[in-house]
Amino acid sequence: MTADRARDDLMLAAATAHYLHDETMESIAARLGVSRSTVSRLLSRARAQGLVEIRIRSRLDAPRVLAAELGARHGITVHTAPVREDATDVERLDIVAATAAEVVGSHIGSHMTVGIAWGSTLAAVSRLLVPRPTTGTRFVQVNGSGNTRTTGLGYASDILRRFGRAFTAQVQQFPVPAFFDDPATKTALWRERSMRRILDAQTGMDAVVFSVGASGSSVPSHVYAGGYLEEADLRELEREHVVGDVATVFYRADGSSADIALNARASGPALADLARVPRRICIVSGEGKLASVRGALAAGLVTDLVIDEPSARALADGDGSAAPRAVDTGIR
Repeated sequence: MTADRARDDLMLAAATAHYLHDETMESIAARLGVSRSTVSRLLSRARAQGLVEIRIRSRLDAPRVLAAELGARHGITVHTAPVREDATDVERLDIVAATAAEVVGSHIGSHMTVGIAWGSTLAAVSRLLVPRPTTGTRFVQVNGSGNTRTTGLGYASDILRRFGRAFTAQVQQFPVPAFFDDPATKTALWRERSMRRILDAQTGMDAVVFSVGASGSSVPSHVYAGGYLEEADLRELEREHVVGDVATVFYRADGSSADIALNARASGPALADLARVPRRICIVSGEGKLASVRGALAAGLVTDLVIDEPSARALADGDGSAAPRAVDTGIR
């Protein structure tokens, strides 16, 4: 063995012991039969030759690094909300909503049409919006809120009203059921001129803000809690291997939504139409929605993702990707 080869092997042994196994220089010196100063020189040479790279990252940089890695992986922009691991579900939602309110505000300007898929998450966001006056902007409800128990207009209109007030914008409600009993009724109503005006506004959206539905979510969605889905609907979604939904339109783990019967009765826009909106801001709180988030990403529904840091780490690590369960609701 040449002297250079012996020195390189010694350098590798010292670097491995010190940086990977946290062994002290004194211990390494004794084991290798050299002086402590020799070990120090070996470690310095290992860094100089690129054998060892040392990176120092602030704890405050971790969410930004995580967001950048996730964004690059999925071709989207990711905003991580810094949340403690021991935060309650309600605390987590509040922090995500505050982050989302900033993100949404930064993307809304004058003369825009912005779709709102109402629900528990969007309700939380709407309460934390910072006023930013605009001109000629309007917010349009993208899916109906009525069911057999209530019109749902009060709940949905409160969310729209807060968005409209924050941005001095007009609001357009969508006074139809969340799900129709008969697809033919939906088809007929969609031909009415009063409905066409709202549907045309949805077609021309510059941005849409939504969350995703998921059966594993620890914070129940308003649609599920309000009885929008019957037991027969839930069984059908399970048979179809549904993992999530956006605006009451359901999809599978691979992002496909074809042949899911309930979608024919849903009042929300087809996922293909939603995917054509230039900016699509998805807001997610909680690891129970990871399967649904993955499905939405697979369907190309997201350009901007706002998500709590623990869920973002789980998404990056591939956690939470077990066999999906049927989704519970349409809009969060």
